[in-house]
Amino acid sequence: MKLVYDIFDTNEALEAKLLTGNSGYDVVVPSNVFLAKQIEAGVFQPLDRSKLPNWNHLDPKLMKLIEANDPGNKFAVPYMYGTILIGFNPDKIKAALGDKAPVDSWDLIFKEENISKLKQCGVALLDSPSEILPLALQHLGLDPNSKKPADYEKAEALLMKIRPYITYFHSSKYMADIANGDICVAVGYSGSFSQAANRAKEAKNGVTVDMRLPKEGAPIWFDMLAIPKGAKNPEDAYTFINYLLQPQVIAPVSDFVGYPNPNKDATGLVDPSIRNNPNLYPTEAAMSTLYTLQPLPRDAERARTRAWTKIKSGT
Repeated sequence: MKLVYDIFDTNEALEAKLLTGNSGYDVVVPSNVFLAKQIEAGVFQPLDRSKLPNWNHLDPKLMKLIEANDPGNKFAVPYMYGTILIGFNPDKIKAALGDKAPVDSWDLIFKEENISKLKQCGVALLDSPSEILPLALQHLGLDPNSKKPADYEKAEALLMKIRPYITYFHSSKYMADIANGDICVAVGYSGSFSQAANRAKEAKNGVTVDMRLPKEGAPIWFDMLAIPKGAKNPEDAYTFINYLLQPQVIAPVSDFVGYPNPNKDATGLVDPSIRNNPNLYPTEAAMSTLYTLQPLPRDAERARTRAWTKIKSGT
């Protein structure tokens, strides 16, 4: 089997291709939130589990979480997962906030008395309204998946208070910048900080990168494997997905990308520095605080988009 592997910049770019009904792909990898919208649009084939004998390696607890986006786990197989958390340079945080900096809490980001002192060393947030605004809602004690447009105005007000202290919004640049010491804190993806920490070590540049899963909880996300309805080689797609479900195959992938995989029988094969890191493989207690993000009805999505436009422009 010969594989042709394309990388897309955003979930939106993949979605646009899928909605044409002729994407040209046999396997695609959307995130769980976009998967839910795409299932609704009818772009995927339901899975024939008889062609996926390695399905039994998947962790039932994680599969239950995914059901929020794929009821009955009928359309997709999880590939990798992670959380949105806080990555930071411990030396610079200590210099700015002292020994008691709340690095294990969203207070580090959302309380003005903390983030204002971090402006000088650089603060980055994901350029993603669907991931940052739920954090603001959660911090306000609201439902992170709120369907009420008025709630997004409250989240906007919170983010506008801290907007003067945010250096930039970007969904990948922060990884290199925190590894180089150009910023001191970022809200981003767990595996990105794992890679950043490794880069800093390899560079021997004197920079340390650490991360914390905030105690209040955070979104958990999944990259999902699905077969489009128009796939020309569906049997090959099943062969490929079933291959990835082998513990001895997926464990080295986690080692390489720095993200955990949802294969319960692969965990023991993953590099101990990854599998024993509770910020990458969350503890049972931490898992109970995590939540999946949901697609929004149109009016709430419009409110979220409006809020994000204002937040990014700072006006």
